[in-house]
Amino acid sequence: MACDNACALLMKRGLVDKVVVGADRIAANGDAVNKIGTFGVAIMAQRFGIPFYVAAPVYTIDPETPTGDDVPIEDRDPREVTHIGDHRIPPEGVEVYNLAFDPTPNELITGIITEKGVLYPPYSEAIRKLFADD
Repeated sequence: MACDNACALLMKRGLVDKVVVGADRIAANGDAVNKIGTFGVAIMAQRFGIPFYVAAPVYTIDPETPTGDDVPIEDRDPREVTHIGDHRIPPEGVEVYNLAFDPTPNELITGIITEKGVLYPPYSEAIRKLFADD
């Protein structure tokens, strides 16, 4: 287990066998929307040939949302980034992004682990079958 900002070095050193992350929502095509930074970790895993899994309950899968890019991404209060207490850190006028989530494209995901088993690509078919079996 490690902080996400250490992932690249740990992966480069061969200290990571697999990555398992959660998801707040999974689209019908298998894109996974999770806390900001997850997409970057998936790219690093791909770069170093490390399997990248998403673990989430079936209720997280939204077969009505086509892709992760169709999920609205919360842009949180800029003060969370610009201020410590009442003290502003950057100068006025600096553009601030405080996005809470990012979509990870399905092609970076090795498997989606659910309580009903592991889904594998092609995810559109696997997800359709999962919901057809219910």
